[in-house]
Amino acid sequence: MSNNLPKVAWIGLGIMGSPMSENLIKAGYDVTGYTLEQDKVDRLAAAGGTGASSIAEAVGNADVIITMVPASPQVEAIAYGPDGILENARRGALLVDMSSITPQTSVDLAKHAAEKGIRVLDAPVSGGEAGAIEAVLSIMVGGEQADFDAARPVLEALGKTIVLCGPHGSGQTVKAANQLIVAVNIQACAEAVVFLEKSGVDLAAALDVLNGGLAGSTVLTRKKANFLNRDFAPGFRIDLHHKDMGIVTDAARNVGAALPVGGVVAQLVASLRAQGDGGLDHSALLRSVERLSGQPVQD
Repeated sequence: MSNNLPKVAWIGLGIMGSPMSENLIKAGYDVTGYTLEQDKVDRLAAAGGTGASSIAEAVGNADVIITMVPASPQVEAIAYGPDGILENARRGALLVDMSSITPQTSVDLAKHAAEKGIRVLDAPVSGGEAGAIEAVLSIMVGGEQADFDAARPVLEALGKTIVLCGPHGSGQTVKAANQLIVAVNIQACAEAVVFLEKSGVDLAAALDVLNGGLAGSTVLTRKKANFLNRDFAPGFRIDLHHKDMGIVTDAARNVGAALPVGGVVAQLVASLRAQGDGGLDHSALLRSVERLSGQPVQD
């Protein structure tokens, strides 16, 4: 495809990365992708992108490189080393890491990339799988204003609310706060669901009326069906929320902020994972409340 849009390399084609990269293709971008599973690379090619057989091949000619992988160790694995992004991208390329990782990892990445003449933004997202598919993600960005301005048209093909939150690492800090709010919100909804059911109330009716008032939330709107149907197919896995609660509790400790309720919910997420529910959607916090309340948990 020959056009004046920047050439994009996309590394990491999972639950979020696949639909996001496809939205860029739909917006007219030339996207070359690489991920560990060949079937995901084939999916990108079928959608009009170009598959690559390595990171080096994917990023070699790219103007913009977008990464969307699970956690800090994966970001470090794809960024550093002879086969990584920094050694194989061209000077002047813009690396936008949309993974959710520790703020410190983002700060370090920006520093090492600058030595290679590569500009970096941390740009984690909120909105889950549905938000990725619908291109309505909230994107919180850390980095330089000029780089943010350059990346904005690309980010506008992926999300709706796109905000520069401060220097490198700031996007990750805001994402950590996001994950704190979401986890506590899901936990509150889960407690309400078990309380309502044990009280013999019509749960569907109750959640409808609650969602119309001050207790309403995007979390309840998105997760209501999961609660009602006990459908915990992952949009966002407990394993990943466990990782994120580790990030927020650690980062808050570093700056001296107390998270009394967040600390409790972090432990509930950890316990759910220890019980073998790590692969389920984070709305499965309901299962932990059911167990605590002596309710039968459906398997």
